[in-house]
Amino acid sequence: MMQRIEDFPFEIQISFHKVIEQYEKELEHIENEISREYIQQVIKYVADYPELKEGFTDPNLIEKFKPQIRILLDDLFPTILTNNEIKAAAVPFHNIIFNSSKRFKQILKDAGKEYKLSMRNLDDDIAYLFACIQILKKQGFNVDISRPFYYDIPDENGVTRHYRLALNADFVEIIRKDSAPEITQDDVDHLVENIDDLELWKEKFPPDSYIFKGFTIVNLTDVTIDDAISELKTTLLFEEVNEKEEVARLQEIFRSIYKISDLRVGITSFNRRDMVFERLNNNEEISSYILDQELVNECDTGICESGLQKLIEQNDYFTISNVDDYLKKHNNLLGKNLKKHEVKSCILAPIAKNGRLLGVLELVSRRKNELNSINAIKLDDILPYIVTTMERNQNDFENRVKAVIQSECTSIHPSVLWVFEKEAKKFIKDFDKDGLASFKDITFKDVYPLYGQIDIVASSEARNDAIKKDLLDQLDIILNIIGKAYEIEQLPIYDQVKYRISDFKEELESKLNASSEQKVFNLLQKEVNPLMSHLKKQSDEIKSLVQEYKDKLNPETGIVYNHRQKYDQTVQQINRTMSRYIDRKQIQAQQIYPHYFERYKTDGVDHNMYIGASMANKKPFNKVYLFNLRLWQLSTMCEMENRFYKLQENTPIKLDAASLILVYNSTMSIRYRMDEKKFDVDGTYNARYEIIKKRIDKAYVKGTEERVTQKGKMTIVYSSTSDEREYLQYIKYLQAKKYLGEQVEILELEDVQGVVGLKAIRVNILYTLDNEHSEETITYEDLMEELH
Repeated sequence: MMQRIEDFPFEIQISFHKVIEQYEKELEHIENEISREYIQQVIKYVADYPELKEGFTDPNLIEKFKPQIRILLDDLFPTILTNNEIKAAAVPFHNIIFNSSKRFKQILKDAGKEYKLSMRNLDDDIAYLFACIQILKKQGFNVDISRPFYYDIPDENGVTRHYRLALNADFVEIIRKDSAPEITQDDVDHLVENIDDLELWKEKFPPDSYIFKGFTIVNLTDVTIDDAISELKTTLLFEEVNEKEEVARLQEIFRSIYKISDLRVGITSFNRRDMVFERLNNNEEISSYILDQELVNECDTGICESGLQKLIEQNDYFTISNVDDYLKKHNNLLGKNLKKHEVKSCILAPIAKNGRLLGVLELVSRRKNELNSINAIKLDDILPYIVTTMERNQNDFENRVKAVIQSECTSIHPSVLWVFEKEAKKFIKDFDKDGLASFKDITFKDVYPLYGQIDIVASSEARNDAIKKDLLDQLDIILNIIGKAYEIEQLPIYDQVKYRISDFKEELESKLNASSEQKVFNLLQKEVNPLMSHLKKQSDEIKSLVQEYKDKLNPETGIVYNHRQKYDQTVQQINRTMSRYIDRKQIQAQQIYPHYFERYKTDGVDHNMYIGASMANKKPFNKVYLFNLRLWQLSTMCEMENRFYKLQENTPIKLDAASLILVYNSTMSIRYRMDEKKFDVDGTYNARYEIIKKRIDKAYVKGTEERVTQKGKMTIVYSSTSDEREYLQYIKYLQAKKYLGEQVEILELEDVQGVVGLKAIRVNILYTLDNEHSEETITYEDLMEELH
C-alpha cells in the first residue's frame, strides 16, 4: 500500500508537529479538566518519541510508531465513526496511507491482495506537475487546479466502485530549500503556456528542492451510484441546443466548475464530410467564438494548424492562455473573433466519439491565463456524457414519452404531469427532426405558495433522554449482576469494575454528550463483556441474570435498546399516521383546484403547496380557490393535531406537537430542478421565501425569549395586514366550528437572519375527546390530563 516516487519536487518528511503544536496551543485556553488532563497525557506520551515531531523520511517507520500515531490522531479519527467514514492519513501523490478507518481497511481488503491503490489518471509525471502547482499556490500565485481525484476500487464481488477524494492539508508545511530557484510571474506565465514540457517544470522545481513536512487527511466519498453525474449528463446536452436561455443555464454550470463569475460558453458544430465548422442547428442565438456571425467557415482559415491537429486528429483540448500572444503569431478568424469579444484566454474542447469530432465546446475568459491547459483537465469527466447523450437511440413513441419523464423527472405529482408529458413529446419531436433535443426545466410562473408543518417539540432532547435512560438502565443491570457475584466470590476486579461503572453513571446523569455512548460501548467491550463470560459460570442465578441482560441488548450495537426503541416507534407511528391522513385529505383538496402538493417526514410532517393558473391545464384561476385552499390547510392541520394526540393513547411514549403555517402574499415562479428532481423557487427575490421557511420555526417573539411556535397552539406567520385580516376571518369561522379556541394573540417577531417585519397570529387549538358521539371540545391542558 506504500509507493514512493523517487524523482519528485518534495523531500518527504512525515511529521505530526502541527498536531502536537495544536494540542499545546489548546492547553492555553481549555477549561475542562478532563479534556486538559487528556491532552496533557497525550503530549507527555508522544514526547518520548521525538521523531513524530521532528519528522522522518522512511515510510517504514510508520509501522514502528503505529500505536503512538493512533493515539496522537485520535481526535482526528474518532473511533465512533471508524465504521462509517472512509478516512486515512496520507502523503499525497505517493500513496503512503496509514491510520485508516475500519471501513477504509475493509474496502481495501475486499479489493483483494492483488489490488494496488492508485489514483485514477495520475502517473508520476502528472503527480510531479500537481506537486509543483501546490508549491505555486503556497507562494501566492493564482493557479487554479481544483480538479477532483478518484480511486477506482473493486468490491468483494469484483464490481469497480468509484470514490472521490477530499484532501485536508491543515497539517502540512511546505519549506523551500536554498537550492530552489526563485519563481517570478513571468516564470508562471511561461509554465502555464507549456504544461506538457515536464523538463521545463523540473528546471523551475528541481527534484527534492522543497520539503513536504507533515501529512494530509484523506476522506473518500463513494460516488458510484451518485446520480448527480447522470443528471449533469442530461443537463449538459439537453439544455444547450435550441434556446439561448438554455445555453445561459449551461454557462452557469461551467462558471460554478471554474469559479469564474463572467465565464462565457459557446458551441460550434463540425461537419466532417465538408471539413467545415458550422453553427449548431443554424441557430444564431447560440454563441460561437470560432465563427462569430458566420454560419459556416473553412477549417484551415478559421483555426491555426496546431489547433486543427489537436481538435480533429488528436481529439485533445486546444487552449490559448494568452490571446494577445496568439494574435502575434496567427492572423486567423478565431484570433480576430476572440479579440472582438474581449477574450484573453480560452479552452476549445472536442466533442468527439471514436476519434470522430462532432463539435467544439468553447469556454472563454476576459483574463489571460485564467483558462489554460492545466484547468482544461476539469472537463475530462464531463465531455464523455455530452457525447453519449448526443447519440441517443430512438424507441417506440409512447414508451419514449414515459421513459423521458421517468429518466428526467421522477416522482412527478399527478396534478402537473400534463406539463411533463407535453414537454416529453416536444423532446421526441425535436430529437426525431435533427437528432438533438432539449428537455427544458419545467417552470410555473405566478403561483401562490402554501407551507405548513407539524413538528415534534424538543425532539432532540427526547431522543437524547431516551438514549441516556437506556445507558443508565444497562449500567444498573450490570451493577446488580456484579453485586450478586461479589457475594459469592469477593474478587478485587469486581470492585474495580463497579467503581468504573459508578463513575460512568455519575457522568451520564450530569450530562450526555456525543461521546457518552461510545465510552460506555468501550467499557462494555474491554471490561464488562469478558467479565460476563466468567460470571455466568458462577451460579444458576447469575447465569440466568446474565442471559436476561443479553436478551435486552440490541444485537447490532450491544446496547440496551428500550427507551430509544419506544421513542423511534412513536415517531415512526406518528409520521406514518400523519402522512397517510394528509395524503387522503389532499385528494379532496385537489377538487378545489388542481395544485402541486408534496409532503416529507422529518420529526413530524411538513408540506408544500403551489397553486396558480400555470399549474392547471386550461382551467381559469380565481383567488377564491386560493382562499379555499388556505382555509382547507388551516382546518386540516387542526385535524392533524387532534390525530397526533389521539394516536398517543396507544404509543409507548408521549410527545408534544407544535404547528405552524407560513403565509406568503406574493406570487412566485417555481422551477423543477433536474439535478435534485424536485421543485424549487426560481430567482433571487423568491429565494427569500425559502429562507423564511427554513428559519421561522426558530424565531422568537419580539422582546422575549419565547419561541413563536408553542405546543397546543396554531401559529400563522405573515407579513401584510391583508393576510392578517384574511386569517382572522378563517379563525373566527373555525372557532364557530370548535376547531380553535378564543385565545388569539397578535405577535411581532424578532428579525431572523435578514428576514424582517414578520408577524404572527397564535391561537389555541381545541381537541375532541375520543368519543364518536361527543361534540365536546377541550383545551390542550385538559387534553394532557386525559392522556396522563
